[in-house]
Order: sequence, then structure tokens, then C-alpha cells
Amino acid sequence: MTKEEETLDDLKYLLGNMGIEILLAIDKGAKDFETIKLFSGIPLSCIKGRIPVLIDLNLIEKHNNKFCLKEKGLNFKRKLERKNNNKII
Repeated sequence: MTKEEETLDDLKYLLGNMGIEILLAIDKGAKDFETIKLFSGIPLSCIKGRIPVLIDLNLIEKHNNKFCLKEKGLNFKRKLERKNNNKII
């Protein structure tokens, strides 16, 4: 396993499914707690608990009360997509 794959797996385990869904919702245009809830279907209390983790991991940031992906978040999303595209179903 390469270092890049370890990092991807480490982040996946840290975030869990809910954290990844929140990150993807932000990528699709959700900018605040309510729109993240609408885009992801995740309860507001879970979103409020996971957002600080995403910020601490440098995956998202908050500008003018709106969340957006940082470069590390975009790279993480791309790696997830690549890994999912390479899976044999």
C-alpha cells in the first residue's frame, strides 16, 4: 500500500460515511448547515459535530458564514472518485 492510499484510507476512517457525505454536499454547492442537511439527508446535530473535524483536517473552510472545500478537500474528493472508478463490481 502506498503512502497516498494510506492517507486516503486514514481520512476515510476519520470522517466516516457521514463526514464524506457532508464533504460531497459542500462540493455540490451546499454552503451552510441547512443546505448541507438538504443535500445530504444527515441530521443537523451530526453535521454540527462533523464540520469542526472537516475544518481541523483542513478539508473545508468557512468564508462569510459559508463553507467551501479547500485544496486538500478537492484532492481528497478526486482520490475517492478515482478509487471508486477503479473498483470492480
